[in-house]
Amino acid sequence: MKTKTHVYDDDFLYEILKNRDRRFDGRFFFGVTSTKIYCRPVCPSRRPKREHCRFFDSAAAAESEGFRPCLRCSPELAPGEGMGFGEDRIAELAARALQCENAEAGGIEKIAASLGVSARHLRRVFVARYGVSPLRYGQTCRLLFARRLILETGLSSTQVAMASGFGSVRRMNALFRERYRCNPTELRRGSAGNDREGVSESISLRLFCRVPYAWRELLDFLAPRAIQGVEEVDKAEEVKDAVYRRVAALESKGVSHKGWVAVSWDKEGSGSGSALAKTFVLKAEVSLSLAPVLDRVTARLKRLFDTDSRPEDVEKALGSMTEACPGLRVPGCFDAFEMGVRAILGQQITVKAAHTLVTRLAAALGEKGTTPFPGLYRFFPTPQKLLETDGDTLGRMGVVRSRQRALYAFAEFALSGGLEPRADVEEQIRDLQKLPGIGEWTAQYVAMRALDWPDAFPHTDYAVKAAMENASPSGILRAAERWRPWRAYATMYLWLGHGKKERGR
Repeated sequence: MKTKTHVYDDDFLYEILKNRDRRFDGRFFFGVTSTKIYCRPVCPSRRPKREHCRFFDSAAAAESEGFRPCLRCSPELAPGEGMGFGEDRIAELAARALQCENAEAGGIEKIAASLGVSARHLRRVFVARYGVSPLRYGQTCRLLFARRLILETGLSSTQVAMASGFGSVRRMNALFRERYRCNPTELRRGSAGNDREGVSESISLRLFCRVPYAWRELLDFLAPRAIQGVEEVDKAEEVKDAVYRRVAALESKGVSHKGWVAVSWDKEGSGSGSALAKTFVLKAEVSLSLAPVLDRVTARLKRLFDTDSRPEDVEKALGSMTEACPGLRVPGCFDAFEMGVRAILGQQITVKAAHTLVTRLAAALGEKGTTPFPGLYRFFPTPQKLLETDGDTLGRMGVVRSRQRALYAFAEFALSGGLEPRADVEEQIRDLQKLPGIGEWTAQYVAMRALDWPDAFPHTDYAVKAAMENASPSGILRAAERWRPWRAYATMYLWLGHGKKERGR
């Protein structure tokens, strides 16, 4: 079976792991034939001899060849490969498939159908991209997530099995013995998670990001857009002490799981030292009530904070533009429907005015909740709740008729699966523009933040036009061709530059 599809040859990859080049962390793994252990290229362990190394595109490919994950570098903590756009359609389609939630319940056929391709084609794509079948890849992801929870948290075996997508503890234990030659109990002995068992009311996880990471600028973007009661940004005096918090509600098997999350900069994990430590780490605290959907919560947080971004690739495409703020991320979203509603309400008005409207809507229609944080007390309304609300009620909030029609259409679009990942994102953008009241700017903005599309480009945006000296729309698009496939990142840099210019006046 093919195990490595990168264009780099093995000798080049060996030089990367010899130098512990963190730019390639998560983009490939290497197995050591003498120990049958596989590692990240930044692993602090002694470098193996070249003849003992094998290289893999994914952890799943390494495990399919009988290699076990290293305990020192923890392959499950590596930053993700990212969306892979601009490389080839296989990379793009595989990345889209990995975004599908509840994949285990629907199976490969349901995922393929939602993406608009055949199950047979999707299987071929996974083998070509990751060296393994979708089933094998999914098993590895669940196993590595379970391993991570065992080592880092105090969750019980039952909670770990449910949180990582296994149907039972027995199934999880069987796969652990088959792949790792031990059971979860043996792995937990002596780990930090064992010390916390039964004590904390929350689950603490780390999210590893490639450096540089513009944490302050990301919070500066999120803060004025935070919906009152639903989310908040505590910026603090020191940026290292800043925290993003929000409520979260996810449904699984007919049960709604509600809770909260808080994300901050893990100063200790981001410290200098070994090559493994020279990275940016976010610490996510998740309420225990969200344990059954922890894998989905983690995936959404990674998209919100763009943890899998590859700054070196963005810099290569954007050039000197990135010098003003290396490592600028594209803020995603935790809830695609919530973000889309805010985008619709924000059409042709200021950020502050949009914030006022969406806060009114959340206050009037959102379900009340209880959290340990005074600023978090309401869940954003669901598409069903919005559709049940009459136009007069929305009108009293200040939502005009044209926006009401757009909101209703968008809610129906969300309920029909329109915001789920698709193989052809550009077709998805066109479908958005077919909805009443949703034009080019809104569709591109939703694609940029809710559909995780790094090449989205709201070229009709006022700040984008101002930053590009008010060129014509066609002129802006022509000029932006050189930024493909990272035009969403170019948009963030244009907004950042425009904002600084406006503040300087």
